[in-house]
Amino acid sequence: MKPKVLIIMGSDSDLPVMEETARILDEFNIPYTMTVSSAHRTPVRTLKLIKDAGENGIDVIIGAAGMAAHLPGVIASHTVLPVIGVPLEASPLKGMDALLSIVQMPAGIPVATVSVGKAGAKNAAILAVQIIALNDPKLTKKLQDHRQKMAKEVEEKADRIAKKR
Repeated sequence: MKPKVLIIMGSDSDLPVMEETARILDEFNIPYTMTVSSAHRTPVRTLKLIKDAGENGIDVIIGAAGMAAHLPGVIASHTVLPVIGVPLEASPLKGMDALLSIVQMPAGIPVATVSVGKAGAKNAAILAVQIIALNDPKLTKKLQDHRQKMAKEVEEKADRIAKKR
């Protein structure tokens, strides 16, 4: 099956966090491709990945970067595909610099920005699934089931705590 999601990380050091994105996409059986490319160190490679994504049927691009975090914005500036930015903790600022760089895009070049770190990596995958599910009722049902499963897990945790008291 052809990939529907392209995940681009600014560095291979981002992989432990972005594996959470891959895990969620696997759970929903969404084919994806994951790679490393830097907006600053490999700009030609990055532009080729973006161009090829549109030509190869990619529906959503997830860009993950720390520090100045221009990768998601650079991606968005070269495509009309939905771009989701995952800010990562890669500097002494604990991801705040990445968050602000990704979320503060100029009007007309949006990047859907999720939270910093692993929670953001998971949410980026869920948001990508939601975008793809707009044209897939079966996938919408899987998302609804996923929400119900999470709610059930919370209820079970609450019951365990209540039994301990």
